[in-house]
Amino acid sequence: MKSLTSDKPKSTFKLTLPESLSDTLIKITGLFLFALKNFKEIIKPPYEFSETLKQFYQIGYKSFSLIAVTGFIIGLTLTLQSIPTLQKFGAASLVPSMVALAVILEIGPVITALIFAGKIGSGIGAELGSMKVTEQIDAMEVSGCNPFKYLVVTRVTASTLMLPLLVILADMIALMGGFVAFNITQSMTLKSFLMTSFTNIDMRDILPATFKTFLFGFSIGVVGCYEGYNANRGTESVGVAANTAVVISSLMVILIDMVMVQLTSIFL
Repeated sequence: MKSLTSDKPKSTFKLTLPESLSDTLIKITGLFLFALKNFKEIIKPPYEFSETLKQFYQIGYKSFSLIAVTGFIIGLTLTLQSIPTLQKFGAASLVPSMVALAVILEIGPVITALIFAGKIGSGIGAELGSMKVTEQIDAMEVSGCNPFKYLVVTRVTASTLMLPLLVILADMIALMGGFVAFNITQSMTLKSFLMTSFTNIDMRDILPATFKTFLFGFSIGVVGCYEGYNANRGTESVGVAANTAVVISSLMVILIDMVMVQLTSIFL
């Protein structure tokens, strides 16, 4: 006798995400949990003061020359391009103020953070990735050391605190570059140039621009450490970790800047 029930398997509907979207969500979740773990470990003793100071030197001091050259070129180029345009409207005297606003509010923080991401983000990703591949991190865990606190917390703290200082220095050097460029075609003392530059700038402009640099530094440190700390086995993964750290941290800088600009325009 034939069975009254069909032998065909019942079709079931299963929602599957595209592989690219799934990988993106996994990456975002991993970065979020990694950042939360950093906040948790940073308040727990023991504190790695000596290693943190070492990272201040490695991340901050050794990046100063590159940031200084970039800042000077930014101020010089921006001023040289602005003078002919404003001269057409008889507003060449507004060049110092315009350059200061552009550099302090947007160009200085963003360009400095992108260069910082390229140098420091890739360096952290490659360094921790090589340690992961050569099992140095596993050896630290076996020896009773907390590798997350020693390797990650120190680097994230250093990048978070040093990037705002580098941005301030880059802004100052950019203004010096603007002063040099302005005096090529015009004549103005350094004191008059600086006084004119800060005429239209107040704390409502400086505070948001400074605050977002802390977010830039934190995101660059977290992304670089995450990619290196979770690198796969094999020497090829070191290069992948460094490259991915630069791409994601640069994207994070642009996204954070976009959000901060919108929030500043709404609340200030």
